Amino acid sequence: PVLHVPGRELDALSRGRPHQGVCLEAAPLPFKSLRDAEEPHLGDGESGSRQLLWLGRGGIPGTQDPMNLGALLRSAYFLGVDRVVVSLRDSCPLTPIVSKASAGAVEVFDVYGTDDLQGFLKAKSAEGWEVVGTISRPRDVEDVPVISCSEFQWDRPVIVVIGSEGEGLSLEAQRQCRRMLAIPPGRALHPGIDSLNVSVAAGILLHSICSQKRRHGD
Repeated sequence: PVLHVPGRELDALSRGRPHQGVCLEAAPLPFKSLRDAEEPHLGDGESGSRQLLWLGRGGIPGTQDPMNLGALLRSAYFLGVDRVVVSLRDSCPLTPIVSKASAGAVEVFDVYGTDDLQGFLKAKSAEGWEVVGTISRPRDVEDVPVISCSEFQWDRPVIVVIGSEGEGLSLEAQRQCRRMLAIPPGRALHPGIDSLNVSVAAGILLHSICSQKRRHGD
């Protein structure tokens, strides 16, 4: 049923956030289980000829921002990412704020969750996937090669692991990465203004990688 109520009731339902005169009651969106996902096999005819791109999300526990997660999902959907997998212990839930920030992409784009992101990355690496991380300050990474995102060659299925705002990737996630991708700045940066918003950085990185798919005609 459609109920016509005073504006103050809509304000209360939306907890003071802009609602444009309409509120909809809907069931919560759960993360999909990887156990229920159809697994691509790298040796079969279809997926063997495709450039599979998954996006992994894992940072420091408790630091996820719903606006950033929503914006990241919006970019991932638009640019053609095949699947998004998030660490359940590090991620905020798929709230209405996430849905709004994604411009509705989360409603049509399945988001998978795992309790063991490091184990998942290790397993995919053993299957032949390339796991690459992202970093804003190359000096903060040890023992993992760092390259510019424009130098990355996408020649096999890849998982790009994005960290959290401010803290970046957890040390455990970094250890699963074969390489780290960085976005080179266009000028000498002032101290304290030397990084991008995580969803903006993810959009730039994904566009740099996904443009290779378009050049190859996939």
